[in-house]
Amino acid sequence: MSLWLLPDPLILASRSAVRRKLLQASGIPITVHPADVDERRVEESATAQAPTALALMLAREKALAVGRLNPGRLVLGADQILSLGTRRFAKPTDRAGAREQLRALSGRTHELHSAVVFAQDAQAVFEHAAVARLTMRSFSERFLDLYLDAVAGAATASVGAYQFEGLGIQLFERLDGDYFVVLGLPLIPALDFLRRKGWLER
Repeated sequence: MSLWLLPDPLILASRSAVRRKLLQASGIPITVHPADVDERRVEESATAQAPTALALMLAREKALAVGRLNPGRLVLGADQILSLGTRRFAKPTDRAGAREQLRALSGRTHELHSAVVFAQDAQAVFEHAAVARLTMRSFSERFLDLYLDAVAGAATASVGAYQFEGLGIQLFERLDGDYFVVLGLPLIPALDFLRRKGWLER
């Protein structure tokens, strides 16, 4: 018996394996259809936007882009921005970039701005964004080398060069905020919206 009440699966406009697993684990059937959105272009056109607003803008662009290709279907777009003061981070492109990001974050508190947008028929029907603050501990150069060796290519898979749900937890001493926000999907508000719409069993 399914808690999902729509006739078709939710479309996830993201390649994120973490978001896919979170949705599936919560009982939502999904179809993955990554959005063809030039994120760097959107970011460059919105340099004056606050990080939370930018995360919402990117999530909206993704949801609407995939929604236009799937009339009538419910689409979820999501995005996340990492900020340290006025600096914004993108995914590192190589090990040297991952090392530089981790050195910059070591011993300091940064913010993750995560946004979720549902779209249907080329219209955003729900938008939500939240912020989590993470304090990274100070660590030795030896630890940094061992960490980068252990995570290998995963260091370039996420902004900040870490996966909080994996070995990246070793980097931190404090989290203030929602664990799901850290993972890039404000899941509880998203589920609440689906229930209020009658698309998920109450």
